[in-house]
Amino acid sequence: MQIYEKRTYAIKVGQMAQLIDLYQNQGYPILERDGFADHIVGYFISDTGPLHQLIHIYRFEDDAARRAFWARLYANEEFMAVAKQLRSLMESQDVQLMKSAPWGARP
Repeated sequence: MQIYEKRTYAIKVGQMAQLIDLYQNQGYPILERDGFADHIVGYFISDTGPLHQLIHIYRFEDDAARRAFWARLYANEEFMAVAKQLRSLMESQDVQLMKSAPWGARP
């Protein structure tokens, strides 16, 4: 059964532009080049409600695939160097695992 992982990063006020630049110019190109982006459903930036949030959603075939993905990403030294910079711009991180409802569209 496919599962989705929603990661919500609360970004320090005033740091979103730096985070966007870092992700866009360094982080995401690594994810794309090394095949990690294949699991990304999308990235979103909050516009209402809680502000200063970067939200990303990933899709995996099952929990084993999810765990293998994160183990592989954490072993990627180039991305982890970028992640260290990204973490300094964050206040908190929330991770939620979801499964599709038995009706409606599936990304």
